[in-house]
Amino acid sequence: MDSMEVNKGIAALLVAGIAFFVTGTIGTNLVSEHRLEHPAIKIQMPEPAPAPGGAPAPLAPIADLLAKADVGAGEAYVKKACSACHTVTEGGKTGLGPNLYGVVGGPRAQLAGFGYSEGLKAKGGTWTFDDLNAWLKKPSAFVPGTRMAFAGINNDQERGNVIAYLRTLAKSPVALPVVAAAAPAAPPPAAAAPAAPAPAESIDVLLASADAARGEAATKKQGCIACHTFTEGGKSGLGPNLYNVVGGPLAHMEGFTYSNAMKAKGGKWTYDEMDKWLAKPAAYAPGTKMTFMGVKDAKERADIIAYMRTLSRDPIPLPAK
Repeated sequence: MDSMEVNKGIAALLVAGIAFFVTGTIGTNLVSEHRLEHPAIKIQMPEPAPAPGGAPAPLAPIADLLAKADVGAGEAYVKKACSACHTVTEGGKTGLGPNLYGVVGGPRAQLAGFGYSEGLKAKGGTWTFDDLNAWLKKPSAFVPGTRMAFAGINNDQERGNVIAYLRTLAKSPVALPVVAAAAPAAPPPAAAAPAAPAPAESIDVLLASADAARGEAATKKQGCIACHTFTEGGKSGLGPNLYNVVGGPLAHMEGFTYSNAMKAKGGKWTYDEMDKWLAKPAAYAPGTKMTFMGVKDAKERADIIAYMRTLSRDPIPLPAK
Protein backbone atom coordinates (compact mmCIF):
# COMPACT_ATOMS: atom_id res chain seq x y z
CA MET A 1 0.00 0.00 0.00
CA ASP A 2 1.48 3.43 -0.96
CA SER A 3 1.65 6.46 1.31
CA MET A 4 -1.21 8.17 -0.52
CA GLU A 5 -3.70 5.53 0.59
CA VAL A 6 -2.53 5.75 4.22
CA ASN A 7 -2.92 9.51 4.24
CA LYS A 8 -6.45 9.20 2.89
CA GLY A 9 -7.44 6.82 5.77
CA ILE A 10 -6.03 9.08 8.45
CA ALA A 11 -7.76 12.10 6.92
CA ALA A 12 -11.10 10.25 6.93
CA LEU A 13 -10.81 9.46 10.66
CA LEU A 14 -9.97 13.08 11.49
CA VAL A 15 -12.94 14.37 9.55
CA ALA A 16 -15.30 11.94 11.26
CA GLY A 17 -14.04 12.92 14.75
CA ILE A 18 -14.41 16.64 14.01
CA ALA A 19 -17.93 16.10 12.67
CA PHE A 20 -18.98 14.11 15.82
CA PHE A 21 -17.63 16.85 18.15
CA VAL A 22 -19.35 19.68 16.27
CA THR A 23 -22.76 17.98 16.10
CA GLY A 24 -22.62 17.06 19.82
CA THR A 25 -21.86 20.65 20.79
CA ILE A 26 -24.74 21.98 18.65
CA GLY A 27 -27.16 19.44 20.16
CA THR A 28 -26.19 20.36 23.74
CA ASN A 29 -26.82 24.05 23.07
CA LEU A 30 -30.13 23.45 21.33
CA VAL A 31 -31.59 21.02 23.93
CA SER A 32 -31.16 21.83 27.67
CA GLU A 33 -32.24 19.55 30.58
CA HIS A 34 -34.89 21.01 32.95
CA ARG A 35 -35.61 19.16 36.25
CA LEU A 36 -39.29 19.31 37.30
CA GLU A 37 -40.07 20.82 40.71
CA HIS A 38 -43.05 18.44 41.12
CA PRO A 39 -43.75 15.01 39.61
CA ALA A 40 -45.99 15.02 36.58
CA ILE A 41 -48.24 12.39 38.19
CA LYS A 42 -48.86 12.59 41.94
CA ILE A 43 -49.83 9.28 43.57
CA GLN A 44 -51.82 9.88 46.76
CA MET A 45 -51.26 7.09 49.34
CA PRO A 46 -54.04 6.60 51.88
CA GLU A 47 -53.16 7.51 55.48
CA PRO A 48 -53.21 4.52 57.89
CA ALA A 49 -56.42 4.31 59.87
CA PRO A 50 -55.98 5.21 63.57
CA ALA A 51 -56.31 2.39 66.11
CA PRO A 52 -59.78 2.11 67.60
CA GLY A 53 -60.01 4.25 70.73
CA GLY A 54 -61.36 3.39 74.13
CA ALA A 55 -59.84 1.88 77.24
CA PRO A 56 -58.91 -1.85 77.24
CA ALA A 57 -61.44 -4.28 78.67
CA PRO A 58 -60.98 -4.80 82.43
CA LEU A 59 -59.28 -8.00 83.56
CA ALA A 60 -61.29 -10.80 85.11
CA PRO A 61 -61.09 -10.61 88.95
CA ILE A 62 -58.06 -12.63 90.02
CA ALA A 63 -59.82 -13.87 93.18
CA ASP A 64 -62.47 -15.58 91.02
CA LEU A 65 -59.81 -17.10 88.75
CA LEU A 66 -57.79 -18.43 91.70
CA ALA A 67 -60.90 -19.91 93.33
CA LYS A 68 -61.25 -22.36 90.44
CA ALA A 69 -57.60 -22.56 89.39
CA ASP A 70 -55.86 -25.84 88.55
CA VAL A 71 -52.35 -25.80 90.05
CA GLY A 72 -51.28 -28.83 88.02
CA ALA A 73 -52.32 -27.15 84.77
CA GLY A 74 -50.45 -24.01 85.83
CA GLU A 75 -47.28 -26.01 86.50
CA ALA A 76 -47.57 -27.72 83.10
CA TYR A 77 -47.94 -24.33 81.37
CA VAL A 78 -44.88 -22.91 83.17
CA LYS A 79 -42.77 -25.93 82.18
CA LYS A 80 -43.89 -25.63 78.57
CA ALA A 81 -43.71 -21.85 78.09
CA CYS A 82 -41.43 -20.41 80.79
CA SER A 83 -38.71 -22.94 81.64
CA ALA A 84 -36.53 -21.78 78.73
CA CYS A 85 -35.87 -18.50 80.56
CA HIS A 86 -36.73 -19.11 84.24
CA THR A 87 -35.95 -21.54 87.06
CA VAL A 88 -38.51 -22.17 89.82
CA THR A 89 -36.65 -24.04 92.56
CA GLU A 90 -35.43 -22.35 95.73
CA GLY A 91 -31.98 -20.91 95.06
CA GLY A 92 -32.23 -21.69 91.34
CA LYS A 93 -29.90 -19.85 88.95
CA THR A 94 -30.96 -17.00 86.69
CA GLY A 95 -31.29 -17.49 82.97
CA LEU A 96 -32.62 -14.99 80.46
CA GLY A 97 -35.15 -14.26 83.19
CA PRO A 98 -34.90 -14.33 87.00
CA ASN A 99 -35.58 -17.31 89.27
CA LEU A 100 -39.29 -17.32 90.22
CA TYR A 101 -39.19 -18.93 93.69
CA GLY A 102 -40.95 -16.63 96.17
CA VAL A 103 -42.12 -14.25 93.43
CA VAL A 104 -45.76 -14.04 94.61
CA GLY A 105 -45.82 -11.43 97.36
CA GLY A 106 -42.12 -10.64 96.82
CA PRO A 107 -40.53 -7.39 95.54
CA ARG A 108 -40.92 -6.69 91.84
CA ALA A 109 -37.16 -6.65 91.24
CA GLN A 110 -36.50 -9.29 93.88
CA LEU A 111 -33.41 -11.13 92.68
CA ALA A 112 -30.15 -9.41 93.66
CA GLY A 113 -27.73 -9.08 90.77
CA PHE A 114 -30.27 -9.66 87.97
CA GLY A 115 -30.41 -6.91 85.33
CA TYR A 116 -34.05 -5.82 85.53
CA SER A 117 -35.32 -3.13 83.15
CA GLU A 118 -35.47 0.44 84.45
CA GLY A 119 -39.24 0.38 83.94
CA LEU A 120 -39.70 -2.58 86.28
CA LYS A 121 -37.30 -1.20 88.91
CA ALA A 122 -39.18 2.12 88.82
CA LYS A 123 -42.47 0.33 89.54
CA GLY A 124 -41.41 -0.59 93.07
CA GLY A 125 -43.78 -2.42 95.40
CA THR A 126 -44.49 -6.14 95.52
CA TRP A 127 -45.99 -8.71 93.16
CA THR A 128 -49.63 -8.78 94.26
CA PHE A 129 -52.10 -11.19 92.68
CA ASP A 130 -53.70 -8.31 90.74
CA ASP A 131 -50.35 -7.06 89.44
CA LEU A 132 -49.32 -10.56 88.32
CA ASN A 133 -52.65 -10.87 86.54
CA ALA A 134 -52.00 -7.62 84.63
CA TRP A 135 -48.32 -8.49 83.98
CA LEU A 136 -49.06 -11.94 82.59
CA LYS A 137 -51.84 -10.55 80.42
CA LYS A 138 -49.37 -8.30 78.56
CA PRO A 139 -45.93 -7.56 80.09
CA SER A 140 -45.15 -4.73 77.65
CA ALA A 141 -48.35 -2.91 78.64
CA PHE A 142 -47.79 -3.33 82.39
CA VAL A 143 -44.14 -2.17 82.17
CA PRO A 144 -43.39 -0.23 78.95
CA GLY A 145 -39.78 -0.85 77.99
CA THR A 146 -39.59 -4.21 79.78
CA ARG A 147 -36.96 -6.70 78.60
CA MET A 148 -39.51 -9.48 78.90
CA ALA A 149 -40.07 -10.75 75.35
CA PHE A 150 -43.12 -12.86 76.33
CA ALA A 151 -46.29 -11.65 74.57
CA GLY A 152 -48.66 -12.61 77.42
CA ILE A 153 -51.45 -15.04 78.27
CA ASN A 154 -54.81 -14.00 76.83
CA ASN A 155 -56.87 -16.77 78.42
CA ASP A 156 -58.10 -15.57 81.84
CA GLN A 157 -58.29 -18.98 83.52
CA GLU A 158 -54.90 -20.01 82.14
CA ARG A 159 -53.41 -16.94 83.85
CA GLY A 160 -55.20 -17.92 87.06
CA ASN A 161 -53.73 -21.44 86.84
CA VAL A 162 -50.19 -20.09 86.37
CA ILE A 163 -50.49 -17.63 89.28
CA ALA A 164 -51.94 -20.37 91.54
CA TYR A 165 -48.88 -22.52 90.74
CA LEU A 166 -46.43 -19.64 91.24
CA ARG A 167 -48.00 -19.08 94.66
CA THR A 168 -46.89 -22.57 95.72
CA LEU A 169 -43.24 -21.67 95.07
CA ALA A 170 -42.62 -20.55 98.66
CA LYS A 171 -42.06 -22.02 102.10
CA SER A 172 -45.11 -20.08 103.35
CA PRO A 173 -47.40 -19.21 100.41
CA VAL A 174 -49.27 -15.93 100.81
CA ALA A 175 -52.98 -16.12 101.63
CA LEU A 176 -55.41 -16.38 98.73
CA PRO A 177 -57.60 -13.34 98.04
CA VAL A 178 -61.20 -13.46 99.21
CA VAL A 179 -63.82 -13.89 96.51
CA ALA A 180 -66.29 -11.02 96.55
CA ALA A 181 -69.74 -12.06 97.67
CA ALA A 182 -72.29 -12.10 94.88
CA ALA A 183 -75.22 -9.71 95.14
CA PRO A 184 -78.26 -11.44 96.63
CA ALA A 185 -80.69 -12.67 94.04
CA ALA A 186 -84.13 -11.17 93.91
CA PRO A 187 -86.68 -13.30 95.79
CA PRO A 188 -88.93 -15.43 93.59
CA PRO A 189 -92.56 -14.44 93.19
CA ALA A 190 -94.68 -15.35 96.19
CA ALA A 191 -96.78 -17.75 94.13
CA ALA A 192 -93.74 -19.76 93.00
CA ALA A 193 -92.36 -21.44 96.10
CA PRO A 194 -88.77 -22.67 95.53
CA ALA A 195 -88.33 -26.40 95.36
CA ALA A 196 -86.37 -27.91 98.23
CA PRO A 197 -82.89 -29.08 97.13
CA ALA A 198 -82.34 -32.80 96.98
CA PRO A 199 -80.42 -34.01 100.03
CA ALA A 200 -76.74 -34.66 99.29
CA GLU A 201 -75.62 -38.27 99.51
CA SER A 202 -73.35 -38.94 102.46
CA ILE A 203 -69.75 -40.04 101.96
CA ASP A 204 -70.67 -43.44 103.46
CA VAL A 205 -73.21 -44.02 100.67
CA LEU A 206 -70.87 -42.73 97.95
CA LEU A 207 -68.00 -44.95 99.08
CA ALA A 208 -70.15 -48.03 98.53
CA SER A 209 -69.96 -47.42 94.76
CA ALA A 210 -66.60 -45.61 94.65
CA ASP A 211 -63.83 -46.75 92.31
CA ALA A 212 -60.25 -46.63 93.65
CA ALA A 213 -58.75 -46.78 90.14
CA ARG A 214 -60.77 -43.74 89.11
CA GLY A 215 -59.62 -42.08 92.32
CA GLU A 216 -55.96 -42.69 91.51
CA ALA A 217 -56.46 -41.16 88.06
CA ALA A 218 -58.23 -38.20 89.65
CA THR A 219 -55.26 -37.46 91.94
CA LYS A 220 -53.09 -37.15 88.82
CA LYS A 221 -55.64 -35.03 86.99
CA GLN A 222 -56.10 -32.70 89.96
CA GLY A 223 -52.33 -32.21 90.25
CA CYS A 224 -51.88 -33.86 93.69
CA ILE A 225 -48.63 -35.49 92.53
CA ALA A 226 -47.04 -32.04 92.19
CA CYS A 227 -46.99 -31.65 96.00
CA HIS A 228 -47.44 -35.14 97.52
CA THR A 229 -45.92 -38.62 97.41
CA PHE A 230 -48.06 -41.72 97.93
CA THR A 231 -45.67 -44.61 98.52
CA GLU A 232 -44.79 -46.02 101.93
CA GLY A 233 -41.86 -44.06 103.33
CA GLY A 234 -42.10 -41.45 100.58
CA LYS A 235 -40.59 -38.03 101.24
CA SER A 236 -42.62 -34.89 101.77
CA GLY A 237 -42.74 -32.18 99.13
CA LEU A 238 -44.77 -28.99 99.33
CA GLY A 239 -47.28 -31.29 101.04
CA PRO A 240 -46.85 -34.36 103.27
CA ASN A 241 -46.57 -37.98 102.13
CA LEU A 242 -50.09 -39.48 102.01
CA TYR A 243 -49.38 -43.13 102.81
CA ASN A 244 -51.57 -44.26 105.78
CA VAL A 245 -53.37 -40.91 105.83
CA VAL A 246 -56.93 -42.37 105.96
CA GLY A 247 -57.65 -43.20 109.59
CA GLY A 248 -54.41 -41.50 110.73
CA PRO A 249 -54.03 -38.27 112.74
CA LEU A 250 -54.86 -35.00 110.96
CA ALA A 251 -51.17 -33.98 111.17
CA HIS A 252 -50.04 -37.55 110.49
CA MET A 253 -46.52 -37.18 109.07
CA GLU A 254 -43.75 -36.69 111.59
CA GLY A 255 -41.31 -33.92 110.71
CA PHE A 256 -43.63 -32.14 108.27
CA THR A 257 -44.43 -28.51 109.12
CA TYR A 258 -48.21 -28.35 109.23
CA SER A 259 -50.07 -25.06 109.57
CA ASN A 260 -51.23 -24.05 113.04
CA ALA A 261 -54.80 -24.32 111.77
CA MET A 262 -54.30 -28.01 110.93
CA LYS A 263 -52.41 -28.81 114.14
CA ALA A 264 -55.17 -27.16 116.20
CA LYS A 265 -57.82 -29.37 114.57
CA GLY A 266 -56.70 -32.57 116.28
CA GLY A 267 -58.52 -35.85 115.75
CA LYS A 268 -58.21 -38.32 112.88
CA TRP A 269 -58.86 -38.43 109.18
CA THR A 270 -62.26 -40.14 109.17
CA TYR A 271 -64.07 -40.60 105.89
CA ASP A 272 -66.34 -37.68 106.71
CA GLU A 273 -63.42 -35.41 107.62
CA MET A 274 -61.57 -36.34 104.41
CA ASP A 275 -64.66 -35.50 102.39
CA LYS A 276 -65.01 -32.06 103.99
CA TRP A 277 -61.29 -31.35 103.53
CA LEU A 278 -61.21 -32.33 99.87
CA ALA A 279 -64.35 -30.29 99.16
CA LYS A 280 -62.60 -27.04 100.16
CA PRO A 281 -59.40 -27.09 102.26
CA ALA A 282 -59.44 -23.34 102.94
CA ALA A 283 -62.92 -23.58 104.49
CA TYR A 284 -62.13 -26.73 106.49
CA ALA A 285 -58.96 -25.26 108.08
CA PRO A 286 -58.80 -21.47 107.58
CA GLY A 287 -55.14 -20.46 107.37
CA THR A 288 -54.01 -23.80 105.91
CA LYS A 289 -50.90 -23.85 103.72
CA MET A 290 -52.72 -26.12 101.28
CA THR A 291 -53.10 -24.20 98.01
CA PHE A 292 -55.48 -26.71 96.39
CA MET A 293 -58.92 -25.20 95.74
CA GLY A 294 -60.89 -28.42 96.28
CA VAL A 295 -62.88 -31.05 94.39
CA LYS A 296 -66.46 -29.95 93.72
CA ASP A 297 -67.85 -33.28 92.53
CA ALA A 298 -68.88 -35.48 95.50
CA LYS A 299 -68.49 -38.76 93.55
CA GLU A 300 -64.98 -37.78 92.46
CA ARG A 301 -64.10 -37.05 96.10
CA ALA A 302 -65.39 -40.49 97.08
CA ASP A 303 -63.24 -42.11 94.37
CA ILE A 304 -60.16 -40.24 95.63
CA ILE A 305 -60.85 -41.26 99.24
CA ALA A 306 -61.37 -44.89 98.14
CA TYR A 307 -57.95 -44.80 96.46
CA MET A 308 -56.23 -43.13 99.42
CA ARG A 309 -57.72 -45.82 101.70
CA THR A 310 -55.69 -48.40 99.74
CA LEU A 311 -52.44 -46.61 100.65
CA SER A 312 -51.93 -48.76 103.73
CA ARG A 313 -50.80 -52.26 104.70
CA ASP A 314 -54.03 -52.57 106.67
CA PRO A 315 -56.73 -50.31 105.20
CA ILE A 316 -59.46 -49.28 107.65
CA PRO A 317 -62.90 -50.88 107.01
CA LEU A 318 -65.34 -49.21 104.68
CA PRO A 319 -68.50 -47.78 106.27
CA ALA A 320 -71.28 -50.29 106.80
CA LYS A 321 -73.90 -50.23 104.04
